[in-house]
Amino acid sequence: MPGQLVIVTAPSGAGKSSLVKALLERDPAIRLSVSYTTRPPRTGEVDGVHYHFVSREDFQARLDRGEFLESAEVYGNYYGTSQPWIEAEMAGGRDILLEIDWQGAAQVRRLMPEARSIFILPPSIAELRRRLEGRGTDSAEVIARRMAAAREDISHALAFDYLVVNDRFEEALADLLAITRAGRLVTDSQSRRHARLLESLLA
Repeated sequence: MPGQLVIVTAPSGAGKSSLVKALLERDPAIRLSVSYTTRPPRTGEVDGVHYHFVSREDFQARLDRGEFLESAEVYGNYYGTSQPWIEAEMAGGRDILLEIDWQGAAQVRRLMPEARSIFILPPSIAELRRRLEGRGTDSAEVIARRMAAAREDISHALAFDYLVVNDRFEEALADLLAITRAGRLVTDSQSRRHARLLESLLA
């Protein structure tokens, strides 16, 4: 019984990482796809857990072999999602979550239109700015760039299957859980999962 592919996208500051972490804790049937990257590990990051850290030569070789479902260059570093790994996991019946930007999501949906895509919105631009400033790690210039990038990201939100507004965290998390659970209940999946039951009921 093939698993489902779920894409989660959001602008910086919308709370995507916290929601994804909570979703994975609440729903153990979902596995997070670990991307490949050419950037060096940051303090506390573990190879194979946060990213697969590889050389540019290794990344390029994988790209040339067509192994990436989606890939992108960000600030001089490359990132990519392993298509063979995702296909193998889904073939084994496991649900996979991709935490990627809207450009990567567009690449994935072209290749795998059955993927369910979710865009997480902040409750307002003012709240988004407050959250970015509340981190206390970025300068005013960096925050201004993040706000501009956020507006660009949000302009693509209507291309996604689902919109989740992260105003109250628990409500937004409940929405994500509802979407992933509903994805397992579509007739095509359920008819294969419960083929014997259907046969007995129709006998």
